[in-house]
Amino acid sequence: MAATGALPGLFFCFCAMVLLIFVSVSAPTWDTISFLDVGDLSFGVLGYTGSVTQIGYYFPLPGSNINTGILHNLTYVLILYPIAAGLSGIAVLFGICGASYHRAGTVFMSLAAALAMLCTLVAWVISTSLFAVVKERLESEGIPASLGNANWIGLGALVALLLGFCTAACGIFGHYRRTRGLY
Repeated sequence: MAATGALPGLFFCFCAMVLLIFVSVSAPTWDTISFLDVGDLSFGVLGYTGSVTQIGYYFPLPGSNINTGILHNLTYVLILYPIAAGLSGIAVLFGICGASYHRAGTVFMSLAAALAMLCTLVAWVISTSLFAVVKERLESEGIPASLGNANWIGLGALVALLLGFCTAACGIFGHYRRTRGLY
């Protein structure tokens, strides 16, 4: 008999994991998901259109104030998205254990979801700030730029992890006993 108290948390953690995987495979791997679009270039977690997959990168754009050391170093922090996706996957595995067998799985699911939520929060705040600053600097020099959809997908994953953590924490107190059949 499944512990129904763990199922909502499991569902939200699974949704967050899928969304974080989408963000993690953004440009250069999947160009339709990006944080910033400038002409033909799309910027993602591990690079930009046409670049090799790497952690941290410089922006190959004209402009004197775009490739500063601070902005370059902030691109290293984007690695938190794949880390949060992995932590969400661990939360899903614990949630499966909690939903099918034991309350301890639900406890560990809530802890893993909290860690994933913390990583996602830090990554989302930094990525949104980073690409908003780059967009503003590009537009001040007359180069059109637009924020991509990965910012909103990351926010959706953050909300899903918040709901997953809360429902998993409440699911800890669910019904876990097996009922005896009447003979």
